[in-house]
Amino acid sequence: MERLVLPDGRTLEYLVDGPPGGLPLVLHHGTPSGAVRYAPIFDSALRHGLRIVLASRPGYGGSSPHPGRRVSDVAADTAALLDGLEAAHFVTVGWSGGGPHALACAALLPGRCAGAATIGGVAPYSAPGLDWLDGMGAENVAEFEAAAAGVASLDAFLTGIADPLARITAPDVIEAYGDLLSEVDKRALTDGLDDYLAESTRYSVSAGIAGWREDDLAFLADWGFPLTDIRVPLAIWQGEQDRMVPPAHGHWLAGHIPGAEVHLLPDEGHLSLIAGIDTIVENLLAHVTV
Repeated sequence: MERLVLPDGRTLEYLVDGPPGGLPLVLHHGTPSGAVRYAPIFDSALRHGLRIVLASRPGYGGSSPHPGRRVSDVAADTAALLDGLEAAHFVTVGWSGGGPHALACAALLPGRCAGAATIGGVAPYSAPGLDWLDGMGAENVAEFEAAAAGVASLDAFLTGIADPLARITAPDVIEAYGDLLSEVDKRALTDGLDDYLAESTRYSVSAGIAGWREDDLAFLADWGFPLTDIRVPLAIWQGEQDRMVPPAHGHWLAGHIPGAEVHLLPDEGHLSLIAGIDTIVENLLAHVTV
């Protein structure tokens, strides 16, 4: 794990792997999570000659909290990290809660971002015509109802579940994730994905709930940029069996980001999409011209 001191004095922790001269693939993790290595994603990036970069968002792990942050703030943090790595251009992928952050980089760093993809990424909370909670598992509905009720309500909710999550192990994942897991996602918990989910969940609360709280509040607030500003090649990947981020989110994004390439997969869920990460990376690189 490496650390960078940002211009405002905050610390950003990150993982980096791959050839120093390779095009960076900036990966935005889900919510809650952090800079935890998931081998299939790292291996895919390396097979394609990319330099993978994964930072813990503010408040997770060793990254300083950033109270009141908006989704758009990730662009400045990403730019500073790339400056430190002496990288002029990059591509980006956001999974789940990382989806909006990948979109922010695509919209706000168009001179540097050469392409983006979201995998089961959430849509804006205030999206017109979208029932944001409809189709989510009961655990997410409770969490975001608490977030909508205010900071005190969200703090109480997250504090109440953080302690057991700090001790979760791979055999606990299905029970812990409960109604959030479709059958296809339960079947996807093989080849180390259950170990990764347990590790990343433990890590997400290792420094407290600040990162998780900031993520949730940022999703519900104005993101700080219009989606119509995205002009770089963008692919939206969404499983129709997703109970963490329901398919309606992917459908909404598909209809509101001009020029987006859309992959709505009827037999995939939220976790199972990662099994096809090679396809997603290949598709992303097929549209890159740097």
